[in-house]
Amino acid sequence: MTAVVLAVLPFKLFELDRYFVPKELVLHAVALAVMVLVLSRTRTITVDAVDALLVVFLLWGSASALFATNYWLAQRALGVSVSSAIIFWAAKWRGASGAHRPILVAAAVATVCAAVTGLAQAYGVETDYFSLNRAPGGTFGNRNFVAHFCAIGLPALIYATVTARRSLGLVLGFIGVGAVAAALVLSRSRAAWLAVVASLVMLAVPLLASRKYWADRKIGARLTRLALAAGLGGGLAIFLPNRLNWSSDSPYLDSARGMVDYRTGSGRGRLAQYENSARMAAAHPVFGVGPGNWPVRYVRFAPANDPSLTDEGMTANPWPSSDWVAFVSERGVVAACALLAAFAVMLLRACRRWSDLASSDAVLAKVALVGTISATLVVSAFDAALLLAAPAFLAWSVMGAASGIGHRGREIRVPRAARAIAIVAMVSVVAISTARSATQSAAIVSVGNGATRAGWIRGAGLDPGSYRINVRVAELYAGRGQCASARIYARRALTLFPYAPVPRQLLSRCG
Repeated sequence: MTAVVLAVLPFKLFELDRYFVPKELVLHAVALAVMVLVLSRTRTITVDAVDALLVVFLLWGSASALFATNYWLAQRALGVSVSSAIIFWAAKWRGASGAHRPILVAAAVATVCAAVTGLAQAYGVETDYFSLNRAPGGTFGNRNFVAHFCAIGLPALIYATVTARRSLGLVLGFIGVGAVAAALVLSRSRAAWLAVVASLVMLAVPLLASRKYWADRKIGARLTRLALAAGLGGGLAIFLPNRLNWSSDSPYLDSARGMVDYRTGSGRGRLAQYENSARMAAAHPVFGVGPGNWPVRYVRFAPANDPSLTDEGMTANPWPSSDWVAFVSERGVVAACALLAAFAVMLLRACRRWSDLASSDAVLAKVALVGTISATLVVSAFDAALLLAAPAFLAWSVMGAASGIGHRGREIRVPRAARAIAIVAMVSVVAISTARSATQSAAIVSVGNGATRAGWIRGAGLDPGSYRINVRVAELYAGRGQCASARIYARRALTLFPYAPVPRQLLSRCG
């Protein structure tokens, strides 16, 4: 899990993809590995309502992909969902066998690592692997993304600390919570702040209700010390000087005041974006516009002055400011409802049958599950989380491991032929996603700093689904008067984004 935090490329021309593509590669590679290891040894499977709902979500998304305009984007988005589901099922299988703790501890370590990279940038570390545009983003390239990751991983970190079996683990947990609190404060991410508040509120009741199951009576004292560590970390972040250039004299207070502001700024922009995306969903209610295809079709439903659009007539981001808006508009209402129902079932089950669990550790893992689901739902309501490899890896790992504890479901014996077909199909899907992420990474490396035309051309060959690379190659050829070659790449770019004006301008120029 730490690998997905640290995976990044140094080439600043690709400000989003140099962070997302390597993390997707890690997600797919891990999913491929665990799938082969788990499925090859599985003779029976145990299926419950959550599993069935996830299957509906994936199958409906696969059907939706058939109607997508841009199949490259559809494959990429669907690949993240499939690999995330595989991670969930593998973690759930391990949780059912009593091995939930290593997964939750790994999630806690990854969360602290993410916070440390953000803090390193905030306090002066300079490297090509950090982006200056949305500091302190660390190895996520954006302060919001590192904050979302920390908010989702915080319940696992709390669990790992209060259940630590050694003094060293306890001390490291306190330090880690302080670091995460500092990173969250410095991020000024309102979605992450809301997620932390929701998570802590949702944790409070089950924590109190679970007290009679605590074998170690020191847990209450540890929780108190954790709160002190978090307060100390957040306080130091506010008062210690850093390298962040905020335009406001009271940036953290301003962000706190604007947490629920929907009348101005980004809040107003989100509402406009949601309204336009709802119109898109209403026009395509069954299967949506296809996974990952929101930026392709959004321009047809948004006015020219929409803040989500750039001067080039494209969306500023490749996703809407909400996972759920994306799921509804891209994959249809059925897929979104199936996924939301899976979360609801997991949340309800996390609060039941604690007396049947083997240990207080297992009960506290269930409590951590409540916090993780709450944080994930809030973050995903206001920004992209489940659409992105790193937070999806973290969230589905924790939810799988914790929900697998005491798992009850219907056991189904899989016939040998059906098992072979399932393995081949799933391996093929994830292998394609892994190969695609690898070639995308290679394309970014090939282009490098963009100084040579040969690098751009090699990049277009490695990643023919990249709109940006195809447009740039077309521009380079057009600039040299080589219109025959320019038209090839401009038409390719126009196929990817049919409503984009730049490819049309290039084709008109070389007409």
